[in-house]
Amino acid sequence: MQLLLLEDDIDLGQAVVDHLEAQGHAVMWMKLCAQTEAALRGNSAIELMLLDLQLPDGEALDLLRRLRADGERRPAIVLTARDQVSDRIRGLQAGADDYLVKPFDLDEMLARIDAVARRSGVTDPQAVRAQAASLDFDAKRALRNGDPVTLTAMEWALLGRLASRPGRIWSRAELEQALHVQAGRDEVESNSLEVIVSRLRRKLGASLISTHRGLGYRLEA
Repeated sequence: MQLLLLEDDIDLGQAVVDHLEAQGHAVMWMKLCAQTEAALRGNSAIELMLLDLQLPDGEALDLLRRLRADGERRPAIVLTARDQVSDRIRGLQAGADDYLVKPFDLDEMLARIDAVARRSGVTDPQAVRAQAASLDFDAKRALRNGDPVTLTAMEWALLGRLASRPGRIWSRAELEQALHVQAGRDEVESNSLEVIVSRLRRKLGASLISTHRGLGYRLEA
């Protein structure tokens, strides 16, 4: 998934980002409410928010209330040191989908993200059939017309992003972010996306991934 983290504590934020990226998630890390609001309004690929409450430029619950009032429906998990029942109630009433009290276990955070994503219908693909291709993302097994096909980690990363919303056109920047997560913090070469798309078409079918000039790529059913 593509996640947004709002957290101004550098040590905690880095630990959360590292843990999420190790599990294959893409993370946009923000430290201010204003940055977060601009990012959410300008990036439809973000699928779930992790929000610390008290930030240098305001209160995240005020931001969440404002977003919900404007029709923002992407799920949000509040991260906070406030552990009173009244605080949790206030967070849920503001539009949060879950509430995680600091200090928290990073694996519990992952479990809560998965649970909220399932309830909200935001999940990474497990198995997808598209044209002649059959893709099992859990087992990392790909078939074309029933015959096994070997895919690289980068090819799986790109397919995972495309398959998370079949029929959606994904921009170059959104797809390159998925490749950056797989490659770690190293630079992805400027032509990597085109090379990987070309390899996938050769391995799984020329019409599996369509190009939309000026917009991006789409996985075709």
